[in-house]
Amino acid sequence: MEKKDVKSASLIIHNSANTPSWNLSKGMSADGCSDPSVVGWKEKVMMMTACDDGRRRVYEIGDKGESWTEALGTLSRVWGNKKDGSGVRSGFITATFDGVGEKRNVMLVTLPVYSNKEEGNEKDELHLWLTDNTHIVDIGPVSGKDDDAAASSLLYKSAGSETNEKKEEKEMLIALYEKKTSGTDKPSPGMASVRLTEQLKRVKEVLATWKEVDERVSQLCPSSS
Repeated sequence: MEKKDVKSASLIIHNSANTPSWNLSKGMSADGCSDPSVVGWKEKVMMMTACDDGRRRVYEIGDKGESWTEALGTLSRVWGNKKDGSGVRSGFITATFDGVGEKRNVMLVTLPVYSNKEEGNEKDELHLWLTDNTHIVDIGPVSGKDDDAAASSLLYKSAGSETNEKKEEKEMLIALYEKKTSGTDKPSPGMASVRLTEQLKRVKEVLATWKEVDERVSQLCPSSS
């Protein structure tokens, strides 16, 4: 079989307290979708994949991997891969923020914004996105000015029950990403880690705005009794 005829697919492996052995899911992604990133979201699993057709497909997975639904209309196919090259694994985590009037569960995503080399821009810039599976906002760039970013991961540490004075110091959002060798699509041995303090502030500002807008909409469009 020629290499071009081989297609990757993504699936999950799972277990539970009642069945300690690991089991492969019966469902899987579309052919050609690889480099999965997985999070738990509202009693389901969300999987983001990089697909050969240039799209990033996101799947909602339930029933221990038996039910797979592409999240069309929300997150799936919002982002894309590089036009001439393979996709990379995204940073993809969930976090719960308070201090915005209520606790709010969100997902955070890091992916490269691909450069336009025809305009002389040779570097791909890593961006942070915020979503609650309804709204999506580009928080902005997170990679270094001279870095050509590739695959990434995210880490969030809440401040717990700390007081307001210590909360900002204890709460952390960190991005870790690969840096590509100049002029190639291959990651270099170098890795970069950056604490996203300003981006975390921006996330909370956006959440406060979402809350305000949602309240206004609910007042304009009250639910019928």
